[in-house]
Amino acid sequence: MDAAALRDLQAPLKQRYRDDPEHARVPMHAEAEFSDPGITCTVQTWAGPVRAGLHPATGGDGSDACSGDMLLQALVACAGVTMRSVATAMGVEIRSARLSARGDMDARGTLGVSRDAPVGLAQITVDAELDTDADDATLAKLGQLTERYCVVAQTLARPPHLVVRRAVAAQGVARR
Repeated sequence: MDAAALRDLQAPLKQRYRDDPEHARVPMHAEAEFSDPGITCTVQTWAGPVRAGLHPATGGDGSDACSGDMLLQALVACAGVTMRSVATAMGVEIRSARLSARGDMDARGTLGVSRDAPVGLAQITVDAELDTDADDATLAKLGQLTERYCVVAQTLARPPHLVVRRAVAAQGVARR
């Protein structure tokens, strides 16, 4: 896809969202269940179910997906799609790319060993190795715009208010 095709694809959407901003509010959704044994949670993904479990640093044996790794995977997926879209719009040819994300977790926080230890990932870094002829200034702009428009990166940078609540089941159907 080239820049013109991308503009043609997105132009009616952008106009619709300018005309009626409420149409731009897109609900997103995820589901998981306790369908497998052990300290696990099975998440429904586009590629099928994925069983998440304890990280080895918190008592897992490494056979289940780690939700922290899954968070980083969501970040590189979003950053990659965003970068490719921005590069297309800028007319930057990228022959190939490899993205990686890294973050550190202090297991003392999530295990309740120390109240001073944070719970969660700290210092997340996304690296992009690009095969391109673009100059440094263009790549810097590409990086800035990718960070600006990446939904997952911006959600991590400016966390939303999170509510965890109990759904009450009635006759096999969960209600809020």
